[in-house]
Amino acid sequence: MKILIVLAHPEPKSFNHAMFHIAIQTLEKNGHHIKTSDLYAMDFNPVYDRSNFTTVKNPDFFKIQMEEIYASEMDNSYAEETKVEQEKVEWCDLMVWQFPLWRFAPPAILKGWTDRVFTSGRFFKAGGYYETGSMRGKKALLSVTTGSPAETYTKDGLHGDILGILRPVNRGILECAGFSVLEPVINYSVAHLTDGERKNILKKWSTRLTDIFNERHLTVGKY
Repeated sequence: MKILIVLAHPEPKSFNHAMFHIAIQTLEKNGHHIKTSDLYAMDFNPVYDRSNFTTVKNPDFFKIQMEEIYASEMDNSYAEETKVEQEKVEWCDLMVWQFPLWRFAPPAILKGWTDRVFTSGRFFKAGGYYETGSMRGKKALLSVTTGSPAETYTKDGLHGDILGILRPVNRGILECAGFSVLEPVINYSVAHLTDGERKNILKKWSTRLTDIFNERHLTVGKY
């Protein structure tokens, strides 16, 4: 199978990078084809402006959706950086995002990546969303780390239910584009883990990925 792994963490020695590398090793060992987008290493530009296009529909007023649709009509006249990432997403059977939760959201570089890549006219065609989305048949999985412990991310915890916090990503971006979303991997309070705990988490992650295509997806819209 074909898998895209998107990493959004600036520190190469981080636990996110360790999760990223063990995922690559495990999936390649099991015969899958892997592509990656290490956004910080790529120096990916998350700012969405006219530089995302090589054509102009309206030079007097920048309406993003209009320019996206026009670019799709004009043989996908997006910036080369954007086209490469769009092709990776369209290529994969499974997309994995590896990132830390910062202020209840993914890092800005990852959100900017989705803004530039998941465009109208290419990913959202003729009103196709959710069950009719262009990415239907593909799966997506979030692998997330937090700074706070697990008990703070419960329904009655300090921060609230973790699935509710991730819903804007799982429902508003991934399911909206047609992806079937798998149960997220959440590793809490990673800065305080022992070496033994980190090794156990990496082993568990590797074990899950070995059988990942047999998992049933969540119904995000219902929680």
